[in-house]
Amino acid sequence: MTDNIEQKRLRWHSRRGMLELDVLLIPFIDEAYEQLADDDKKLYKVLLDQEDTDLFAWFLERVEPEDSGLQRIVTLVLEHARSRGA
Repeated sequence: MTDNIEQKRLRWHSRRGMLELDVLLIPFIDEAYEQLADDDKKLYKVLLDQEDTDLFAWFLERVEPEDSGLQRIVTLVLEHARSRGA
């Protein structure tokens, strides 16, 4: 039950109000988050604490996050989106 509440909270925080981010993050939380390793789940939570402008630049692959953990989760989100044809 607690995991379900936590995932709902994360889904809410994944909604950024910027279409370019929402089309990446919402499907990821709905379809891929549950299967992540615990360390990657922690990285996703850290990702959600970042500024939208940084997320936008990272997901458009204009720049890479300096933190290797953030780079890993950005890569996982992008791979998920590409596998869906997004």
